[in-house]
Amino acid sequence: MLICKQCNAQVEDGLTHCTSCGAPLEAPTGQASAPQQDISAKLTELNNTADTTADYSPEDIEKNKIMAVLAYIIFLIPLLAAKDSPFAKFHTNQGLVLFIGAILSSVIAAVPIIGWIIAPIAGLAITVLSVIGIVNALGGKAKELPVIGKYKILK
Repeated sequence: MLICKQCNAQVEDGLTHCTSCGAPLEAPTGQASAPQQDISAKLTELNNTADTTADYSPEDIEKNKIMAVLAYIIFLIPLLAAKDSPFAKFHTNQGLVLFIGAILSSVIAAVPIIGWIIAPIAGLAITVLSVIGIVNALGGKAKELPVIGKYKILK
């Protein structure tokens, strides 16, 4: 429980304002809410990427959602099977960039010590980005992935 410094009322944890007087509440010292808010803000900022869903027709999106998902698993399939779909091509581009990242991660893994540290982290990042891409594709969104979304290989 928190105590309001204005009116000394007890307020439940997790609230930002006093329920009695409306004054802003301060977290007690030693509470981990500030670092958690910093991490949450950084993650939100990192995932604040361009969403170009409006550029694609709803018919194309609905017809090619599965191809867009496959782009993050085996990018070559949608490249061949749905080459006329701009929505599938958008996700295929991101899948291709992730594939190139995975290859680079494998090459880096061959470097003793440094590579052994960097490669697992890169692999985890590639997996997380792939999951984000799959979720976006299933949701019918053409949203750039954090960090790598700005790179365009396929035109």
